[in-house]
Amino acid sequence: MCTTGDGESGEHPLPEEQVGDDRAAFATLLEDSAEDLYEHAPCGYLSTLLDGTIAKINTTLLDWLGYTHGDLVGQKTFAELLTVGGRLYHETHFGPLLRMQGEISGIALELRTADGGRLPVLVTSTVKSGSDGQPVLIRTTVFDARDRRAYETELLRARQQAEREREELERLNATLQQTLLPPVLVSVPGLDVAAHYHIASADKVGGDFYDLFPLAAGAWGMFLGDVCGKGAAAAAVTSLARYTLRAAAVYDPDPAAVLRNLNTVLNHEYNGHDPRFCTVIFGLLTPDADQRGFHITLAGGGHPPALLLRADGSADYLPTPGGQLIGALPDAHIATTTVHLKAGDTLLLHTDGLTEAHTAQDNDDERYGDEALLDFAQAIAPTTATGIITAIRDLLDTFGTGVDDDTAVLAISVPRPTSEEQQ
Repeated sequence: MCTTGDGESGEHPLPEEQVGDDRAAFATLLEDSAEDLYEHAPCGYLSTLLDGTIAKINTTLLDWLGYTHGDLVGQKTFAELLTVGGRLYHETHFGPLLRMQGEISGIALELRTADGGRLPVLVTSTVKSGSDGQPVLIRTTVFDARDRRAYETELLRARQQAEREREELERLNATLQQTLLPPVLVSVPGLDVAAHYHIASADKVGGDFYDLFPLAAGAWGMFLGDVCGKGAAAAAVTSLARYTLRAAAVYDPDPAAVLRNLNTVLNHEYNGHDPRFCTVIFGLLTPDADQRGFHITLAGGGHPPALLLRADGSADYLPTPGGQLIGALPDAHIATTTVHLKAGDTLLLHTDGLTEAHTAQDNDDERYGDEALLDFAQAIAPTTATGIITAIRDLLDTFGTGVDDDTAVLAISVPRPTSEEQQ
């Protein structure tokens, strides 16, 4: 149907002579294509006897292989066209499966060309049976897989390159992470010291950090903190925070003053469109005159409270309430507390990667939490710095992938006196 010039619909039948010519041309095309379809199809065809001898092969496959009909028909078997590996596969898998199932499809093989080259192909074969139901020949369709092989090769190359880059990134991240932590904790007379850093992901550098270092007049400084975010930006803040804390403590070891100094630096450096901040707890350690204990002043800036495990087996948090995030405000409030560490006592600092770990893989909302950590500490008290760090490492291992944030722990303890020292 069409619309005539005056707006009415009408039909325009073709002349009978033209219809007759078109039908004749179409019939001729069908007759030609039936013969041509086999010889010049976009895929290879061949028929073989049951012993594999080639009985018929189309021009397409001959052109791919560089042979003539006389080279192959009645002269070679299909298996002889395969590479050595292909022949073995044909004998052990392809042939037996074809005999059992009557067909097999999409098998990747390689054919040997007349000049000795290799032609990657995908092969599909079916068994043709006679009127009596007995197999008489095998029909095989061969698809050129050179483009696919090239794609797979390029895909494999890209994947291997990506894996190498990932491994290199992990090495760089690990190296960078190590530069943000002290290589070895210093030895403090009268103290046992231990620490552990648990990396949640090798792909990104975390923002947790800690240190223990000497100050003038026999005092020692210690800190543990957590920068918001991950990656290079967090690493830059971590580095700045770590070295600022050490420098500030040398200038004025008062813990509150140290954190105020860090707050000023971070707030000044990162007060634009990408503000950065961290939580930190800083401690000033001063040994007793008899060297059998330590007086510790702790200052907290929005950080989880320290845990105190006493020699009598009790354990509790040392809260620093009201401490605000360091770097978020121009004048952050710094909370302080003091404690005396005597023989058998242990002090533990940790980041929130521990308490925010998922404890059940099938329940993402179930976190370990502060109460569970306190119960954990009460169960193992009294202990030593090495003892609690070892226990926490084992605890983190039980969480597996549930630990989705880096975790840093730092512990100090005053050893119990030996029998000789008690005498």
